[in-house]
Amino acid sequence: MTRDVTLLVNGVAHRVEAPPFASLADTLRERLHLTGTKVGCEAGDCGACTVLLDGEQVCACLVPTGQAEGRAVTTIEGADPSGLIDRLREAFLAHGAAQCGICTPAMILAAADGLRRNPQADRRAVEDAVGGVLCRCTGYVKIVDAIMDVARGADAVLPVPEPGAAVGTRMARIDGRAKVEGRDRFGADHQPEDALWLRLVRSPHAAARFTIGDLGPVLARHPGLTRILTARDIPGANSFGVFPHIKDQPVLADGLVRMRGDPVAALVGTRAAVEGFPDADLPLIYEVLPALSGLEAALAPGAPPIHAGVPDNVLTRGRLTRGDVAAGHAAGAATASGAFETAFVEHAYVEPEAGFARRVGDRIEVTACTQAPVMDQEDVARVLGLPLAAVRIVPTACGGGFGGKLDVSLQPILAVAAWLTRRPVRMIFTRTESMAATTKRHPARIRARLSADGQGRFTAFELDGDFNTGAYASWGPTVANRVPVHAPGPYRVPHVRNRTRAVYTNDTPAGAFRGFGVPQATIAAETLIDDLAGMLGIDRWTIRRRNALEAGDTTASGQVLHASAGLPECLDALRDDFFRMAAEAEAFNAGSPRIRRGVGLACMWYGCGNTSMSNPSRMRIVLGPDGTLTFLNGAVDIGQGSSTVLLQIAADALGLGPDRFRSVIGDTDLTCDAGKTSASRQTFVSGNAARLAGEDLRRRILSLANAGPQARLTLEGARLTIADGPASRTIDLSSLPPDETGAVFSGEGWYDPPTTALDADGQGIPYATYGFAAQVAAVEVDTVLATVRVTRIVAAHDVGRAVNPTLVEGQIHGGIAQGLGLALMEEFIPGRTENLHDYLIPTAGDVPEIDVRIIEDPDPEGPYGAKGVGEPALVATAPAILSGIRHATGARLTRVPVLPHRLHAALHGTEAAE
Repeated sequence: MTRDVTLLVNGVAHRVEAPPFASLADTLRERLHLTGTKVGCEAGDCGACTVLLDGEQVCACLVPTGQAEGRAVTTIEGADPSGLIDRLREAFLAHGAAQCGICTPAMILAAADGLRRNPQADRRAVEDAVGGVLCRCTGYVKIVDAIMDVARGADAVLPVPEPGAAVGTRMARIDGRAKVEGRDRFGADHQPEDALWLRLVRSPHAAARFTIGDLGPVLARHPGLTRILTARDIPGANSFGVFPHIKDQPVLADGLVRMRGDPVAALVGTRAAVEGFPDADLPLIYEVLPALSGLEAALAPGAPPIHAGVPDNVLTRGRLTRGDVAAGHAAGAATASGAFETAFVEHAYVEPEAGFARRVGDRIEVTACTQAPVMDQEDVARVLGLPLAAVRIVPTACGGGFGGKLDVSLQPILAVAAWLTRRPVRMIFTRTESMAATTKRHPARIRARLSADGQGRFTAFELDGDFNTGAYASWGPTVANRVPVHAPGPYRVPHVRNRTRAVYTNDTPAGAFRGFGVPQATIAAETLIDDLAGMLGIDRWTIRRRNALEAGDTTASGQVLHASAGLPECLDALRDDFFRMAAEAEAFNAGSPRIRRGVGLACMWYGCGNTSMSNPSRMRIVLGPDGTLTFLNGAVDIGQGSSTVLLQIAADALGLGPDRFRSVIGDTDLTCDAGKTSASRQTFVSGNAARLAGEDLRRRILSLANAGPQARLTLEGARLTIADGPASRTIDLSSLPPDETGAVFSGEGWYDPPTTALDADGQGIPYATYGFAAQVAAVEVDTVLATVRVTRIVAAHDVGRAVNPTLVEGQIHGGIAQGLGLALMEEFIPGRTENLHDYLIPTAGDVPEIDVRIIEDPDPEGPYGAKGVGEPALVATAPAILSGIRHATGARLTRVPVLPHRLHAALHGTEAAE
């Protein structure tokens, strides 16, 4: 039931017809089209829907529309006569405080409310003001810094790079202004007219057979429904997946479900009909089967196969062997070993999956959030039975990904519905649906051993790791093959034997999540290093520095690191901090039996790009007859800033300022395949392609002008000037004949990292370059309550070359926040923690002081020396925190997250009740 409601929004009266109990967020978005107000949970947990109601911040998803009648509503789109919101916008831009941008409008409005209440707010007050708004990307540091600048009255500074000097500058994100003004359009913000809505009916059982009866009577009883789709309606192959040879996940289950949340039917119709449809009205009968939950059940002798053809439920195995590990252990003066366990971890991006599809003649177009548009294109074509060229993927702004939006989610079923109905079809996952049905970080069960000689030099390492890949393969093979390479850590170890398995279970699928299994393995290796340091009487910094890989060393896979191995420099940058902080903690503990302080240390390395396989990128830059310079960039920016970084690289290669470019990003009809946004590859791989495209375009221009390589370019409208002494000339671009694409000049770059396949022993060149890091974590432990507070982290990261230092810092801050969650609070339990109230992620008040030390050890293979930092930012954090807890209390933790009951058990030598 609807009625007329008058809302005063941004100073303008709007008379809308809306249900009075509909949320204010829904009315603002769907009826007034003010999509700067985001919806991430519809439960008041994430705060993304924050608006000002009579000047005070509220969660618009919790306010009934009727309660807002006659009251002043301010959204991010509104003008602010005081100028406070505008100052916050500029500060957010200058500090890089908006990454993906889904939480940014809410952060700015919450900050405005806080500063109006307390104009001289200190850092704690600012954290309290924005404490109701969750951010999964930034680690909050730059957000608080930006707000503090406004509180201090500081003016925001937005550097504009000179032509040819963009790399290395802190220029603002090219998409930043749209984010701070609420104009960036995410998956749920696209509202095509006459669109139908789609909702999936999902299985409540983790394992079951099922049948669906006659749907005709159901449709007759629910006239708002247009179609009820089942497996038999899929036009092409009813399966998708990451790997061409493992397409094991159905679009709609066909008589068998393998996980809780498997979709069995799709409701298509009006929004009211699909949202109000009681699932019990479907003629759906389940025969519940025993579910194999967890590794132990799936690997038990006689366990039924979850997928045909995989009788032991082992999806894939990984292996690396070098030297003689038994002899290496025998040569050691000390050996440490242990068993380690990690949990499912939820990506918890604030934007749930959302988008729409429409049929355009004999083609389908899908507009949705994604990390991999070409992979989406391939799977949609497969499911519809269409040629690749008949499918267009248009990526929206992506409200966080971290690997969770690499797998397709709603794209195939949206495409099927739009294809069959010939109508636009929209879909937005609920928060619970997103968390219940999409991939997680792999739970791991790891056993490892590490030996060292009397001087602390490592002699042997071995690891056996099982990774719960859940009901479907997803990125399980990638995890199983990446971990053996990385498991010994960034150290010289002559004898290594690593074995891994990715195991099918009836649990939620596990896929890609910032590190592909390396964070789990690093917890094991770094704990063993602390063990050996204690056994041998060597301090934790020295044993790591003594073994640190450097240029010229050979890795466990037999790869020689010819350059850019900056771990020694990272450790050196932290040395004084580590020893001083550790001494201060020990002095404090001498007089504090209950509250104990500790300082931990951990290192990491991470290969940028796919493991031992081709993963190329292609970029294009075109110059039109009117002087429009367009960077056609297929690399999706999920918040990490690749659109800005790649533009900085391309601009310097061409020799014009970044402000001269317009960017087209990700659209598969307009851009080339840049590969997926994952594996910390875009800066390195697509950055090289962008550099080559810029150089190619520059070469073509200089050739036409007969100018030398040092010539300077100037572009004003359609006039292109090439300044090179006597060879200087100005070209009227409008006088040149355009090519078939409409361009008068174009440049293209293609780059594929030089790697080799690994042999049966895991020997070869798996990655062209590696990021390195060391992190120090200071913690405070309440030994009575068994709680841990991280008070400071110092992080030194070798990034090769920091193309944009502000964005590099932001990635490190955000990775550390996620690493803190991995260590201390995040554990996804299917059916129990499928919301952002029960599943806890760090808030602004949880993130400690973070001191970032950028180490630049340029890689000659990288674009201007640059390497990736997205995943390396997270990997060292959790083991550093565990090391700190151990330093504080003596408790050796081998299971994360370290929840209070687990820490209490470790402190008191008892077994934690789960």
